[in-house]
Amino acid sequence: MKIVLAYSGGLDTSVLLSWIKETYEAEMIAFCANIGQEEELKGLDKKARKTGASKCYIDDLQEEFATDFIFPLFRAGAVYEGQYYLGTSIARPLIAKRMIEIARAEKADAIAHGATGKGNDQVRFELTAAALAPTLETVVPWRDERFRAQFPGRAEMIAYCEAKGIPVQASARKPFSMDRNLLHISYEAGILEDPWFDASHPKNRDFFNILSVFPEDAPDRPEYVTLDFEAGNCVAVNGKALSPLGVMKTLNKLGGKHGVGRVDMVENRYVGMKSRGVYETPGGAILHFAHRQMESLTMDREVMHLRDSLIPRYAELVYYGYWFSPERLALQALVEESQQNVTGTVRVKLYKGNLIAAGRKSPVSLYNPQIATMEADPTKAYNQSDATGFIRLNGLRLRVSSTVHGPRRLAGGG
Repeated sequence: MKIVLAYSGGLDTSVLLSWIKETYEAEMIAFCANIGQEEELKGLDKKARKTGASKCYIDDLQEEFATDFIFPLFRAGAVYEGQYYLGTSIARPLIAKRMIEIARAEKADAIAHGATGKGNDQVRFELTAAALAPTLETVVPWRDERFRAQFPGRAEMIAYCEAKGIPVQASARKPFSMDRNLLHISYEAGILEDPWFDASHPKNRDFFNILSVFPEDAPDRPEYVTLDFEAGNCVAVNGKALSPLGVMKTLNKLGGKHGVGRVDMVENRYVGMKSRGVYETPGGAILHFAHRQMESLTMDREVMHLRDSLIPRYAELVYYGYWFSPERLALQALVEESQQNVTGTVRVKLYKGNLIAAGRKSPVSLYNPQIATMEADPTKAYNQSDATGFIRLNGLRLRVSSTVHGPRRLAGGG
């Protein structure tokens, strides 16, 4: 049997690679997608082979990740439950897609992943497989009673790695899980499972301090950054033309320097439970904020409101793992149409964890200062007297209802 494992070299997948090989008597092929982990990839090939892999693929997917996954997500303005920029969620379909391609090339019998039976990632990997390779088998140790009996918790996994001589970042001193990519780094489990624990306290510098500084450690002077947009995509930062990958790397450095994009939230997992996640998304936070500012100037009101009404559903689809579903693709088509005129420049002020709008301009701006002015309208485009009929007609149903049913009682009235 030949199995392709989504491998990061972290605690879980290090244990999994060895365990699956022994349990299934399988040839193991490790696959790691380079989607911005940077130093985490050092020595990964050697580590995978030492752990039992016959081969290790380390594919640089950063440009594809930025262009085909992050940017479409941000054109949609999608944020899950008002806070989470979907950094892990959006990476999983790309990883699964490439893992399936490798499995086909290697003529593998199955793919495997290290997502637990309590998490969202298992759904994301397997829904992607269902959409792209419906006949390919999936091996999931965390849903195997034999595996859970041997590893009831992270302490046993840490001990297993120590016994095997496999170096991992997790330890008894800082038992939490990290996941990093071009868009963000996430932290969960261990000491973070207490929602009262203050991850933002400067004394907790073992985490929440990799892509961004603590706001109190950020410079005392604000910094301005300009983002140029064309059809909803950021194409330049501070006047320098950049690819989507270049945009993300540049914004990550700028945002990280000023401590922006830090989120600590309790979220609703697809499998039904609540979980606590801590995230650093410096570049994504800037991009999302600036994109919205650009839309405010250039997007038609009804198009914006229609798109906005659908975005909670779009964010759910991404979070749940339905990136390759027909409904997400249909929503994306609407998003792309809405972005045709989202073009211009936004200036943002970065200061101690804050994002502050400092200007926006566009050659296709729908904002007309001569119409919006509180002074006399030189264009005569807006006649204030017209508002009388507008309000009268829109108030008609309210007057009729009040006449039939009586005036509505004010909230809190006696």
